Amino acid sequence: MAEIQQKADSGKGGKKRAKKMSTRMDMTPMVDLAFLLLTFFMLTTTFSKPTVMQLNMPVKPKDQTEQTELKASDAFTVLLGENNKVYYYDGLLDYQTKPELQTTDYSANGIRKIILDRKQRNPGVVVMIKPEEKSTYKNMVDILDEMSITGQKKYALMSISDLDKGLLTDSGK
Repeated sequence: MAEIQQKADSGKGGKKRAKKMSTRMDMTPMVDLAFLLLTFFMLTTTFSKPTVMQLNMPVKPKDQTEQTELKASDAFTVLLGENNKVYYYDGLLDYQTKPELQTTDYSANGIRKIILDRKQRNPGVVVMIKPEEKSTYKNMVDILDEMSITGQKKYALMSISDLDKGLLTDSGK
């Protein structure tokens, strides 16, 4: 606690001087209170929770010999390239047909608008996402976010094929 100490009268006669008071404060209770408040606020705060993306994987069929075929009219392929480029084409790629490869970006008027347009034309469209080796992890997260934003239920993450790599090099992109 705060104390005021007074000096005893020295017994000198003559002029009386004003007594000088010495003040000394005990800081222990204030430090205790500061640590109690600090501990209280540290324990009651909510720590930032990591944000995670829900990714549902299909159930593995018991019979591995059965595989469903995808119609070319339901297929939409998105290729993730380097330098934040997105390439896409309709249909399936094989040795006989070479679809026209188009370029866009990750903006709201880019791939999001294209996916919404494909979904409106064909509600059963399946988006095949194929990242190139030089694409970044951020690009993968961005395209998965676009699938969530557009409400696209059917999409697949696939490795890029040699035909897709050839299509990218033939188009000069």
